[in-house]
Amino acid sequence: MRFIDGPLRWGIIGCGDVCEVKSGPAFSKVAQSSLVAVMRRDGDKAADFAKRHHVDTSYNDASELINDPQVNAIYIATPPSSHEAYALEAMKAGKPVYIEKPVSLNTASVQRMESASAALGIPVAVAHYRRALELFLRVRQLVNEGAIGKPSLIILNLLHPAKPGSAAENWRINPAVSGGGLLFDLAPHQLDIIYWIFGKPLSFKGNSIAQGKAHNASDVISLSMVLPENVFFQGLWSFNVAPSQRHDSCRMLGDKGSISFPFFSSFESAAVEITRGDQTTTEQFTFPANIQHPMIQQVTSYFRGQGENPCSLSEARDTLEIIENC
Repeated sequence: MRFIDGPLRWGIIGCGDVCEVKSGPAFSKVAQSSLVAVMRRDGDKAADFAKRHHVDTSYNDASELINDPQVNAIYIATPPSSHEAYALEAMKAGKPVYIEKPVSLNTASVQRMESASAALGIPVAVAHYRRALELFLRVRQLVNEGAIGKPSLIILNLLHPAKPGSAAENWRINPAVSGGGLLFDLAPHQLDIIYWIFGKPLSFKGNSIAQGKAHNASDVISLSMVLPENVFFQGLWSFNVAPSQRHDSCRMLGDKGSISFPFFSSFESAAVEITRGDQTTTEQFTFPANIQHPMIQQVTSYFRGQGENPCSLSEARDTLEIIENC
């Protein structure tokens, strides 16, 4: 792989809501890294983002940003339908790529990006940023250290009320743009953590329906998986419940106890509950102001040849394959 010798000078393609707080500011908070250019199809909004975040250059054309000689690394934060085209263009320009999740519309698209990365020798990382947060690092540590004994069962539930509006107003419920509704937007975070801790599933089976009929995407989904060491996973997602029934939980059970935690309850803090016998302890975790900051730090190190890839295209493809088959 061709890594960057020296500081990274980032360009963002798609400086929308995700970039405002979650990721954008972090690029200039990491050592050997700065944000030097942003792009959005609405040039006025791109210029406004640049002004508010003290970025020198803004564009309304992605190719201009990709070919800006001041930019040597690309962050793609557009909807998934455009990820592949921008990633291939950036790689052909010799610039490493950090891609938002879901990584693309389908696994065939990801395989094409993998082939290009290998052929061109350009590193690519995927923004499964929960891997770098202390809460999920702690959950992984507890499992690996045997805090709950031999793991046997994982039960995940995510219940959300239906989102108002049409597919034209909200790309996340337009399968042609998102890949397939809110499951494609939220489940990648959850399934990536399961994959990261327990390994690639040995088998999986999904089932889904469009219960609410508000749009073309499925809104109630179940998933069963057999993970390595015969750990069984059962997940249920519904994006069609009453607001009072909102729920977010993941429980990992072993022969000596259990670990429970949420995925999306807050962007500020969350707790992990560890139960052993009749004793339950709680550990509280505060998230960074820019929640992708720790992941961007790892990606920056990787692109400079100073660390491992924190989340590869092949890993993201494995979880996307599960989701697209639900």
